[in-house]
Amino acid sequence: MNSKKITLTTIFAALLLLLTACGKQTSSSQKQVLNLSATAPLDTIDISKSTGYGQTGNVFESFYRLGKNGKPTAGLAKSSNVSPDGKTWTFKIRKAYWSNGDRITAQDFVYSWRRTINPKTKSPYSYLFSGVKNANEIIAGKKSADQIGISAPNKQTVVIKLDKAISYFKVLMAYPLFGPQDKKVVVKYGSKYGRRSQYMVYSGPFVIKSWTGTGNKWKFVKNKHYWDKKAVKLQQINYTVVENPTTGHELYQQNKLDMTPLSNQQVKNYRSSSQFKSYPYSYVSYIAYNFKDKDENKRKALNNRNIRLAMSLAINRQVLTKKVLGDGSYIPTGFVASGLAKDPKTSEDFSKQQAVKNTVTYNKELAKKYWEKGLQETGLKNLKLTLLSSNDDSSSNVVSQYLQSQYAKVLPGLSITVRSIPTNNASQNAQNGNFDLYLAGWGGDFNDPITFLQIPLTGTSYNYGGYSNSQYDTLINKAQNEDANYPTKRWNDLVTAAKIFNGDQGVTPVYQQVTSYLQKTDVKGIIHNTAGTQWNYKYTYIK
Repeated sequence: MNSKKITLTTIFAALLLLLTACGKQTSSSQKQVLNLSATAPLDTIDISKSTGYGQTGNVFESFYRLGKNGKPTAGLAKSSNVSPDGKTWTFKIRKAYWSNGDRITAQDFVYSWRRTINPKTKSPYSYLFSGVKNANEIIAGKKSADQIGISAPNKQTVVIKLDKAISYFKVLMAYPLFGPQDKKVVVKYGSKYGRRSQYMVYSGPFVIKSWTGTGNKWKFVKNKHYWDKKAVKLQQINYTVVENPTTGHELYQQNKLDMTPLSNQQVKNYRSSSQFKSYPYSYVSYIAYNFKDKDENKRKALNNRNIRLAMSLAINRQVLTKKVLGDGSYIPTGFVASGLAKDPKTSEDFSKQQAVKNTVTYNKELAKKYWEKGLQETGLKNLKLTLLSSNDDSSSNVVSQYLQSQYAKVLPGLSITVRSIPTNNASQNAQNGNFDLYLAGWGGDFNDPITFLQIPLTGTSYNYGGYSNSQYDTLINKAQNEDANYPTKRWNDLVTAAKIFNGDQGVTPVYQQVTSYLQKTDVKGIIHNTAGTQWNYKYTYIK
């Protein structure tokens, strides 16, 4: 689990890449240049292997792009239609070109999907193809990748066959994961493909230059072959890794950045400024438990529901969000972020309906009761656990320290050691099961609860802790199959499943991210979304 999003470990690229901007313009004839900062280097630009597209969604494009308010807007598809039963989608590809001048064809989509879903590729997002004909069987190794339900009857037509109607399919098709890849280029570069910026071709508004695979500087340059290049105002976007808000603030004051993320103290100082901006995201930070911990006593403890409930109830999220983080972050009601999806009948937010009493509210006395009961059930007198977290994210550092201190105060006998390492290393350790507790996170890929609720399914690639609940699995499968065409029934399945997971504390939600920035007033046209490709610079310009 963790992503994109994020997370405090990967994030999800989408979350780990923070925005800034510069390049003062004194004449309209000068180039439009934006300087952006990131909290960590890019890990990959191979869309089949990426763990998020918060930044790279600007260099790759799918059938659609994600526009304002999470709505799909024009992309590589000129038109589309869907069959009455919702199981067949037909896309007509517009006259568009790769950044090397090659024509983008329907077959590029077919090749890309087959490459991504092939188990040999080890795509962390392969599960998002679930619902496409034969996808689950291919992921399970029971069918070959060329049997995925996508075909190209001619150069400009893509036909996609689904096992059942998917209510959020159009939004999903705005995700770069489902975009095309140029087979000629993949074959040409072989193992080098996507390892450096020159070993890649691009379909979006920008191309990447000067990315070495490990460097702390790279840039986006306007794609002269992009089909809608007239709409793109920026000539260049420069990226530099800026590791902390203090450095970012200094660069901002020197006019080397026009946008910089703020620490909690800086938020207090600038909240009333005209340059203050807050950008919420459907990113939930959480503690993942290793249900398959290699240590027998730790495994016994982490599989005990009372111990997990105690650890959740011991967290004072009000103090954490208001005083420790102080950046406007929200208190979550459960695993699914607020502001992501609304009940099709009542328009009530999913986050309200998923709430389970006495699971994420601070209750010191109840936490102690659950703790004592859990220790008694497991036969343990004390518990020493290691919390894995990222050290290249300031939020992760302060949250880790807060949790360590809070558990020592509230739960007698619980000792937490923080293991803080670089994001990519933390993610790899989590994937390999080398953790007791993991301060992770997930950012929504699209505006539907399933973007979160697919993660805890038995055996999914981001279910690093190995959570498994057959009742939960049954409800999610029912929502995605039997009830897929019935919005209210499907919604109720998802709410019931979420309550099971939240009641179990299969993971313990800590906070929902809101990042605050200082932004120069001459930076215009940034599109920010709470799910999916978080930042869209296609229409950004310096006034």
